[in-house]
Order: sequence, then C-alpha cells, then structure tokens
Amino acid sequence: MKVLVTGGTGFTGKALVKRLIDEGYEVVSLDYREGLKTEEIRQWGATVVIGSVTDREVVARCMAGVDIVQHMAAAFRELDVPNSHYDEVNVGGTRIVLEEAFKVGVKKFIYTSTCGVHGNVDVPPADENSPIQPADYYQRTKYEAEPLVLEYHRKGMPAVILRPAAIYGPGDPERFYMIFKRVSRGTFPMFGSGKTLYHPLYIDNLVDALMLAMEPGKGDGEAYLIADEEFVQIETLVRKVGQALGVNVQIPHFPILPLMIAGHLCEKVCKPFKITPPIFPRRVDWYRQNRAFNIAKAKRDLGYNPRIGLDEGLKRTGEWYRREGFIA
Repeated sequence: MKVLVTGGTGFTGKALVKRLIDEGYEVVSLDYREGLKTEEIRQWGATVVIGSVTDREVVARCMAGVDIVQHMAAAFRELDVPNSHYDEVNVGGTRIVLEEAFKVGVKKFIYTSTCGVHGNVDVPPADENSPIQPADYYQRTKYEAEPLVLEYHRKGMPAVILRPAAIYGPGDPERFYMIFKRVSRGTFPMFGSGKTLYHPLYIDNLVDALMLAMEPGKGDGEAYLIADEEFVQIETLVRKVGQALGVNVQIPHFPILPLMIAGHLCEKVCKPFKITPPIFPRRVDWYRQNRAFNIAKAKRDLGYNPRIGLDEGLKRTGEWYRREGFIA
C-alpha cells in the first residue's frame, strides 16, 4: 500500500515515515526543500519529491498510485512571511492536495490540524465540541482547512481530522528544547502562577494515532483531539523535566504583565526587519493559556491508547538531547 506524506521531513512527518516504512508501506514524501532529513528518509527507502503543496503539478505527480494521504505540511509560525502565506499554504495548499487526492480515488485522507484551534481552554479539559477560538494565523488557517476536508469526505473520500496537542520527543530540537535547556542550567524563570495547564503529546503516541486513523472505517468524517493521558500544570512539567535530567531545578516567580508587553514590543520592532525576536506573544502565551484536553472520543472511535507516559517520554527526550549535544 502506498502512502503520501506531505511534510515528511518535519518532526512529526519524519517519525511517521519511519513507522510506515518499518511496517512495509511504500512511502512518497513531499517536502519543500532539500536537506539532511530528506537524504535520511531516502536512505530508509522513501521516495522524496521536492516542491510545495501549493504547486498543483507537483502534487498531482505525487499522487500516482497513492492509496492513503497523510497531509501535515503547513506554514508554521514563520516571522519573515506575510500573513497571506498561511492562507496560501494551510488553506490553499490543503485544497489542492484534497482535489488531487479525490481525482485519483484515494482510499483515506488524514489531515493533521492542531489543538490550537481551541485557543485558550476556558473550561478545561476541552473536547472536540469546545469553542473554536484560534489565537493566531497558524491556528486560524489550520482550522479553516478542516471544513474543506469534511467537504471531500461528503463527496465520497473517507477523511479524518486529528488535532494534536503539544508534540515532543527525541528528534525534536525545537518545541521542548527551551524547557530542557533552561532546566539543565538549574533555574527556570516562571512568569505568572505556574498553574496554567499544559497537555503534552509524545511523538510515538501521535504516530500511533496517525496509523490508527488510516484503518478503513475508523473515524471517517470526524475530528479528534490527540494527546497523552495526562495534562499538568506548567510548573509541574518543569519539575518533571528536572527529574528526567536529574536536576534540582529552582523556579523563581515573576509577574507576567511586563513579559507580555515586552513580547508585543519585540515582535513589532523585529518583524519589519525579518528578525526573529527574543520574545514574542505566542511564546508568552505558554505561561498563560490553558491547553488541556479530553481524549475519550479518540479512545472510543480510533482505539487510541497513549502507550508512553509523561515521565518516560521526558526521560527519553532528555537522553536524546544529551546524546545529540543539545544540553550538557
């Protein structure tokens, strides 16, 4: 069986490509540029096509003989692009991938959205029926593509939407790296109370969900929140990272308002020069916006059961950061 993975060299895409190849699938990965990761997945046996999901000719070429599409390519919080770029890639690109998949009679289409479509969770834990309140262009455009996916499901192409929580694990040098890096130094500044809720998702658990969603008849026409078994307060998460690293981390508390102001100012000053600011609003949101979810629907319909718990996931991730030289 042949699977097209868009964004196959991203953190999640690469992990999925590895699992698919290990389980005997033929894999085509569509990625927008060459790099070390493209060569690595070629060595695993994947066919790599370089191009954009916004290029219909390239997408059509990738669809030849494809049975299942795993669509996860996206513009993700890039500071040096206009806001229209998110619409072009996350909405327009998804539309092109859907149209070309439909033309060739793809048997299943899995769209990776984001839990961020729910924004700050006012009444935790949120479920799939909780309010949709995206906080930025990335989250908004990821949600705007969801109705397109459901439209093609109604036309006869089975489709599933997954909304992953905060993905982390070995192989990711970005998402949790800042937490591990600060904790490894022995001190983690906490802005605000530290009681904000956060819901991690270990990469292997997410790949399990992506594989389950490919099965015939599972989850068709539905959206599912995917996360680990437990959510925690962010101060608890920091302490658990410390335990994983064997570090007795100190957590001094500071008021969050000055950080919020600094975040907005830094982004305004840096964006015209296409410079990544040292602090920006989305990073500040980590300290103040609840992310906690109920995964009962995914358990019931998909048979999803997160195998790797938080403590084990953090331990494995910390070992990888040290092995790769990201932290001492």
